[in-house]
Amino acid sequence: MIKPMLLIVDDEKPTRDGLRAALEDRYDVYLADDASSAMELLEKEHFDVLLTDFRLPSEDGMKLIVRAKSLPKPPICILMTAYGSEEVAVEAIKRGADDYIAKGRLQLDELEMRINRALRHQKLEVENESLKQQLDKKFGIENIIGESLAMQKVFEIVRQVAPTRVTVLIQGESGTGKELIAKAIHQLSPRSRHRLVSVHCAALSPTLLESELFGHEKGAFTGAHERRIGRFEDAQGGTLFLDEIGEIDAAIQVKLLRFLGERTFERVGSNKTVTADARLITATNKNLRALVQEGRFREDLFFRLSVVELRLPPLRERASDIPLLARSFLTEFSREHGKPVADFASEAIAALMTYSWPGNVRELRSEIERAVVLSQKERERIELPDLSENVRGEQQGFGTGTNNKSPSAPSGLKVEEAEKQLIIHALKEAKGNRTLAAKKLGISRRTLHRKLNAYHLEGF
Repeated sequence: MIKPMLLIVDDEKPTRDGLRAALEDRYDVYLADDASSAMELLEKEHFDVLLTDFRLPSEDGMKLIVRAKSLPKPPICILMTAYGSEEVAVEAIKRGADDYIAKGRLQLDELEMRINRALRHQKLEVENESLKQQLDKKFGIENIIGESLAMQKVFEIVRQVAPTRVTVLIQGESGTGKELIAKAIHQLSPRSRHRLVSVHCAALSPTLLESELFGHEKGAFTGAHERRIGRFEDAQGGTLFLDEIGEIDAAIQVKLLRFLGERTFERVGSNKTVTADARLITATNKNLRALVQEGRFREDLFFRLSVVELRLPPLRERASDIPLLARSFLTEFSREHGKPVADFASEAIAALMTYSWPGNVRELRSEIERAVVLSQKERERIELPDLSENVRGEQQGFGTGTNNKSPSAPSGLKVEEAEKQLIIHALKEAKGNRTLAAKKLGISRRTLHRKLNAYHLEGF
């Protein structure tokens, strides 16, 4: 078993030797008699613990701790002094010391207990940081796939709003990933230490939704056999995500408006005011501005919810992301279902890129899982026949929803060459009109221009 490395710094040799004798069975002990020689050791090796006297020649132990804590991997720092006082202890903690012990009352058992406690605390912090990084990878922007200009704009807004507590309204068609974006905002925010609580408003009746959000007291209504804490209280210190916010009725809109203004509400069946600190993120696939015009959604609530509006583009508007998404899902499902499928035939990629995807990313995900499950045994790639009839293009036009048959790339082409052929086909159909060609391809004109440069088709 590897022993923790301990550096003892004291200008009195008997003290240094005595501490080494007492601790060397459990620690790999190094000694130094002043701050300068201690720093030389600290800069050469990573020490787990620095145990230093306050009184040292030329530079005191407090300054040594400050220098040690500036290292890339700083040690646990414990300050010893025969001149102990509350003022010194407070100053030591302010300057970065992890603990403080008075030499005059020093007991070796207590010292070892303090060192072990500090080491356990450090290990816990390392484990927590590792867990946070895993969560960032799972729920952060890194897990939301998209290299298109439209998605890069989304990512930039997420990065800007995440550190704040501003309310965000995420708008987009069903299946575009609104809840995934809400999770990313929460996970990249200071509130990530607390919960993200999600409520799908369309799944509950108005009465049940009010109780779900704000809680209720025992006997508030038939079936309320006990007091229940609502989702606002459940999200204390964290984030509350309300999906399909356009479905809430007028009474709940009023309570929601009050919460956004005062951070207070009453549980159903109670007159007691409750305060909750929860950030609100909402999402909808409806046009809330139109609902306001129709008188079905409060204008003042709309303005409160939409301090930042974030629109998620449908998949047909970012067709260049389809190969990335498809390969990600392919890796996931080939592993999950034990299939050796590792890639797509060029014709399959061409079909995926020209289909309009009314169900967006959710539909693409289901399509890839279906293709993996139904692919022939031992086949290493998804072929065009593995895709469903709609996606194969027998009923779908070239990104426009017409009854024209979709183009397919010649057999055996790489994905890049298949994409190049699709662009050429679109330009021919559009008679060279790049705006129309981009619309047919489901990408922006700027993205088309960039791809024309990449494939040396500028003069087409």
